[in-house]
Amino acid sequence: MSKISRATKAVKKVNPGSVIRMIIRAGQAMPGPPLGPVLGQRGIPIGQFCKDFNERTKDIKEGVPLPVRIDVKPDRTYEIQINQPTASYFLKAAAGIDKGAAQTGHEVVGMVTLKHLYEIALVKSKNSNFVVRDMSLEKVVKSLIGSARTLGIKVVRDLSAEEYAVFRQQREEALAAAAETQAAALDAVPKKK
Repeated sequence: MSKISRATKAVKKVNPGSVIRMIIRAGQAMPGPPLGPVLGQRGIPIGQFCKDFNERTKDIKEGVPLPVRIDVKPDRTYEIQINQPTASYFLKAAAGIDKGAAQTGHEVVGMVTLKHLYEIALVKSKNSNFVVRDMSLEKVVKSLIGSARTLGIKVVRDLSAEEYAVFRQQREEALAAAAETQAAALDAVPKKK
């Protein structure tokens, strides 16, 4: 093998820096999957990363999902950029629900008012994605309305606490009835021996 071919192979082995994008819960970075294997493939010291991330997110409520951008440099050092929580987190928190609709467009799991959307838009408009695009607050609100529809959250102009309590009660009753009918359907199916 000539010196030139060895030199070109050596140049090819140099791994340029890469970018990792993940959603990590605040204060809960652990060396296990899914974070550990992704960082390990890039040669980042996993324990040190978890310690750094948890230290930087100690002021944020634990468990909040944070979009993270990790710039990995060729010398295996890294730079962490932590963004604000996702829009779906804010919408679910405002609606008081744990998860979105199972069938998008066919069921309503919660409600938020335009005032809620405006407050969320004020926070999200400072996000780098919206700043780069130079989006107006109106466009951010429209984007949030689309996200709310996807989650099965209905956007209303006004909503009192009593109205929402009645909605939540009806929703719980409907879920309980659906669970009963599903259980009855499973019991009716003959079991194989």
